[in-house]
Amino acid sequence: MFLPDDWFNFLKQIMATENSLQSYELMLILTPVLSDEEYKNTQKKYVDMVKENGGTIVHQDAWGLRSMAYPIAKKTTGLYYVVEFKAPTETIAKVEIQLNRDEAIMRHMVTRLDKYAEAYNLRKRNKTATVENAS
Repeated sequence: MFLPDDWFNFLKQIMATENSLQSYELMLILTPVLSDEEYKNTQKKYVDMVKENGGTIVHQDAWGLRSMAYPIAKKTTGLYYVVEFKAPTETIAKVEIQLNRDEAIMRHMVTRLDKYAEAYNLRKRNKTATVENAS
């Protein structure tokens, strides 16, 4: 049985864990008919949205034009963009609403990263940086 003081402390703990930053990865597939300027503006739009809602960008990677495994809206290619960020959980809902409204976005996926996925992404980034420096 909770006493009022214990209940208050319990709620504070829950609120502290809800407001802490979680790690996420956002992958976007944009329509291939966008110009380079529109592609970069769309990237900036979602990065700014994450930052405005209390998030921080860990890494971003524009993959560019790639062929897809199956057609989406009669298109066989798409402009890929991946961003890894840390943000409060309520930020994701706001970002997804805008992603669903944006006609330039053909598909999107937001994935919450656990500590193993974060470590894997860090190793992968460091490996590619070492290969680029060796060249």
